Amino acid sequence: MSRFMFSTGIENSSPTIENGRKRIDEMAACRHYDFWRDDFALVQDDLKVRTLRYGVPLYKAFLGPDRFDWEFSDLAFGNLRTRGVIPIADLCHFGVPDFIGNFQNPDFPELFGSYARAFAERFPWIQLYTPVNEMYVCATNSAAYGWWNEQLRTDKGFVTALKHIVKANILAMHEILKVRPDAIFVQSEYSGYNHAESPKAIAPAEFLNERRFLSLDLNYGKRVNSQMYRFLRDNGMTEEEYDFFMSEHLKSHCIMGNDYYEQNEHNVDESGRTASSGEIFGYNEITRQYYERYRLPVMHTETNTCEGPKGTEAVWWLRKEWANVLRVRNSGMPIVGFTWYSLTDQVDWDIALREDRGHVNPLGLYDLDRNPRPVGKAYKQLIEDWRDVLPAQSVCLTVPLADAAPFSAPAGDSSKQERSETR
Repeated sequence: MSRFMFSTGIENSSPTIENGRKRIDEMAACRHYDFWRDDFALVQDDLKVRTLRYGVPLYKAFLGPDRFDWEFSDLAFGNLRTRGVIPIADLCHFGVPDFIGNFQNPDFPELFGSYARAFAERFPWIQLYTPVNEMYVCATNSAAYGWWNEQLRTDKGFVTALKHIVKANILAMHEILKVRPDAIFVQSEYSGYNHAESPKAIAPAEFLNERRFLSLDLNYGKRVNSQMYRFLRDNGMTEEEYDFFMSEHLKSHCIMGNDYYEQNEHNVDESGRTASSGEIFGYNEITRQYYERYRLPVMHTETNTCEGPKGTEAVWWLRKEWANVLRVRNSGMPIVGFTWYSLTDQVDWDIALREDRGHVNPLGLYDLDRNPRPVGKAYKQLIEDWRDVLPAQSVCLTVPLADAAPFSAPAGDSSKQERSETR
């Protein structure tokens, strides 16, 4: 029987800021390029985690149409395979290569599909994928809030980014399945809720609570309500584009990944302005809303909180989220995994990567010197206590997971010597 997927991740966001003049690379900021072997050793030997959300930033590997640089990818994914750590391959995390520009580019979906196909051909042993991470967040922060990439603040910009991002995700899934027919796609996506502050705020809150589903509705072929359909059509989505999303989805290959942080719930005033409300419903209730909408296996794909002055705040949040995971499971929803994100501390996420300040956020299981934080020790113990108790609870993971046993290259294997860049 497949086991519950305790997981962590290596933060690999790479959006651009300053109107495209500067790129934020979290792998560089968190020194993963210097300590990637140490990071993988922590995953395998200390935490004893079996699955890892991991991917090289798209801008580093995708140099142009039919041009790829696989040098670091070969080293990193090859090392994970040798260790027997199963990657959930994260192919696009908030940023695109310079030659694409940003998410307003209508060529992005086809180009990204070609990259996904090339990646799957390069690493045919990988079975688990997140083609595009947090599609809703990416479109919102890039084209509604004006923070990243195209830095727009318009509904039309948001819908354009969203339709390109979701189409890219779907085309990537199709291309990967041509290489790996048993591929499984873990949609790591924002899950949240908007609470009306007053009776006059009910209408804007309801609008936002339907809008939060848009990326997954389009990705899974779920027909939107009339208000959302008008919103999409008024802001540039054609009938043909909408019909594509309703007909080309690959829901049967998917796990619905829910990312939940304390900041994911908001109060809404009568003008539609929002502010963080803190945790009101919590992961269990919000996940129930998403599960009832899509009826897919669930994975808690991201959570964290800062280690505060007491040193126990993150441990407390871990315990609370784990209690919610157990509640989800005991309520009958098929939940297959849990993720503390990320392995190490992050940099500048307190300002959502809008500036390059170099401020370290103590969110990780380990600090940036790779020393364990209290939450890292607590997560290690939690895994040890629960690892052999929880089955995956879903038939979708009874297929063999890719090369769970450590891999050893046969004698004389020269594959490591082949060119890292193909043209």
